[in-house]
Amino acid sequence: MAGNGVQPGRYTAEMDGEFVVFLIGMRLNKLWKIHKWIHAFVAMPRMLRELQQHPEKGLLAARTSLGGRTITVVQYWRSFDQLEAFAKNLNDPHLPAWRAFNRRVGVNGDVGIYHETYRVGVGRHESIYANMPVMGLAAAGRSVKVGKRSETARARIGAS
Repeated sequence: MAGNGVQPGRYTAEMDGEFVVFLIGMRLNKLWKIHKWIHAFVAMPRMLRELQQHPEKGLLAARTSLGGRTITVVQYWRSFDQLEAFAKNLNDPHLPAWRAFNRRVGVNGDVGIYHETYRVGVGRHESIYANMPVMGLAAAGRSVKVGKRSETARARIGAS
C-alpha cells in the first residue's frame, strides 16, 4: 500500500451473500438550537462504537460524512434482521436514543432525521476504487484487485 493506506491501482469489492446498505442521517435545521440536536449528534458515535465492539450484532462497516447541515452515516450490515434487532433492542443504545429524540424534538422541525434501507442480493452490486484506501463496500467485504473478468462495471455486476 502507498502512503495514507492508498492502494495504487484499481480494486473492486467482493461480498459473500446478501447484505444491507443502511443510510442514516440528521439535518441541523436550526443550528442555534444546539440543545435540540447535540444529543442526537453524540448518540451515533456511541452506537457505532457499541457495534464495532460487538461484530456479532451484524455491522460490517460504517462511514460518516458531512455535507452542509446534513450528517450521513453509510452502514453496511450482514442482514436486515440484525439491523432491526439492534434498532429494537432495549439493551442496545439505539432505542433509548430514539425515544429521547422523540421526547426532545419530535416533529417540531428543529432537527431532521432520515434513514434508507437497501437489501442487496448476491451479485447485485458493483464498485470500483482507483488509487483509494480500502473504504465503503470494500471495507465491509473484501478489496480485490480488478482483473480481466472484472474490468468493466457490467462485468463486475454480472450483467449480460
